Amino acid sequence: MKAILHTKYGPPDELQLKEVEKPVPKDNEVLIKIHATTVTTSDCNVRNFTFVPKLFLLFARMYFGFKKPKINILGIDLAGEIEAVGKDVKRFKKGDQVFGTPDALGAHAEYICIPEGGVLTIKPTNTAWEEAASVPLAGNTALYFIRDLGKIQAGQKVLINGASGGIGTFAVQLAKYYGAEVTGVCSTTNVEMVKSLGADKVIDYTKEDFTKNGETYDVIFDVVGKTSFSLCKSLLKKKESIL
Repeated sequence: MKAILHTKYGPPDELQLKEVEKPVPKDNEVLIKIHATTVTTSDCNVRNFTFVPKLFLLFARMYFGFKKPKINILGIDLAGEIEAVGKDVKRFKKGDQVFGTPDALGAHAEYICIPEGGVLTIKPTNTAWEEAASVPLAGNTALYFIRDLGKIQAGQKVLINGASGGIGTFAVQLAKYYGAEVTGVCSTTNVEMVKSLGADKVIDYTKEDFTKNGETYDVIFDVVGKTSFSLCKSLLKKKESIL
């Protein structure tokens, strides 16, 4: 099978398209023919530690390899069709269309094996491969922050900094789903797109600093990590939070 190999740290040019051995599912695994995947900040971090804070760089190197990568195929999201199942698999069958996340990357390939009990589920029939592949990392992250950690409720004012990125686009839609009044922060080129997702107001950060506009919010979700509590505390209503 073909796969994008990551054999040394560096820029995207270091990645190589190669033929590798097709995996064989274990008794508790399914073999998936991948139809769509993503390239995320997680892939960039593993490839070159691009967005890893210095505090965590040593731990990242220990896990992924000091001199050369331990994980040679990147890719954290996938959507595809099950081609074969191990003898102990009960939840899935050959031909099922699924989407999910592998245990240790590996989705930048034609095939992958994932345990039956892994992060994997049936793809909705009305969802395209590309749409389904975009959900696992970004969608689940946004859901955790908006629903579980932020506990967003109807009528709250929510600001999402980084509203046009993978996580941010899901966060805008989820916050609206839970009934919040949503303000998205993004660049000029993405203003209309964020509006189309349902944001009630969009701030173009190239023209306006949201920390200085006098507005207050129940929850601020800083997806991109470009601000701090000290900058945002005056924007928060009493007893509310920044995520």
